[in-house]
Amino acid sequence: MAEILQSIQSMDPIAFSLGPLVVRWYGLSYLVGFLAGSAFAYHFAKKWKIDFSFDDLLTVLVSVSLGIIIGSRLGYCFFYQPAYFLANPVQIIAFWDGGIAGMSFHGGLIGAIIGALIAARFTKMSPLQLGDLAFIGAPIGLGLGRMANYINGELWGRVTEVPWGVVFPAAAAGPYTRHPSQVYEALLQGLLIFAVLFYLAWRAGKKGEAPPQGRIVGTFLVLYGTVRIFAESFREPDSQIGFLMGGWLTMGMLLSLPMLLLGGFFLWRSLRKEDDEDEESSKISKGDESSKSVESGVDKSSNEK
Repeated sequence: MAEILQSIQSMDPIAFSLGPLVVRWYGLSYLVGFLAGSAFAYHFAKKWKIDFSFDDLLTVLVSVSLGIIIGSRLGYCFFYQPAYFLANPVQIIAFWDGGIAGMSFHGGLIGAIIGALIAARFTKMSPLQLGDLAFIGAPIGLGLGRMANYINGELWGRVTEVPWGVVFPAAAAGPYTRHPSQVYEALLQGLLIFAVLFYLAWRAGKKGEAPPQGRIVGTFLVLYGTVRIFAESFREPDSQIGFLMGGWLTMGMLLSLPMLLLGGFFLWRSLRKEDDEDEESSKISKGDESSKSVESGVDKSSNEK
């Protein structure tokens, strides 16, 4: 296991190059994530019998993708190094200096939400229903992004003696064996969350209807917040911030707490709506049975006459 993990970590961060064009694994993870998310959104929109055209899909893809990229960058700059980037604002977009280093998931999430709200206005869809579609494939991009972090030798884990520990080449990591925390996050944030969301989407599609609005959004937020807080206990805190409190609280944990609260609210809301719909269906069903009983009684009286 350790040899396999070490060999993956030793891969070149550059996937391929075509003349002056250099394509990195990290950039490919974004591209594949956007395309996979779009494909799943379009597929399940049809399964849920939602009016969602290909033009609507392109609108959502462009709006949400831009939101994620811009939000990820701004989130990193102002969540993790605000003093530096406020003093050097040009560095926020310094892509000409070896590429832009530093992206934040939580900033990307805020950007994605803003992008989805804009797309909802153009497509005339409910923002929550659009979010349910968009979040199904989101874990694919997350999982691939964490593996790209691993190949880049960044965001490494804490020092450990576990047999699958990895030595990262970066000078800042030192000659220590560390948790491959990026792989943990790829499995949890990527594979696990995708499996759960896909099942929820598939189960609703099997009935030919959409799940209660907010069910998938809420599930994603709660699951991501939970696994991120768990994974942070294996991940080395950012050197420029360190621990925020007590030698255990990290910025990633702190930023994940609002996700748990918001996700819990959306889940509660969707469950309450489902209960209300079940109660309404039950009343209608009982009403139909009562009507049939009355009709049966009338028919019987007519026959007796």
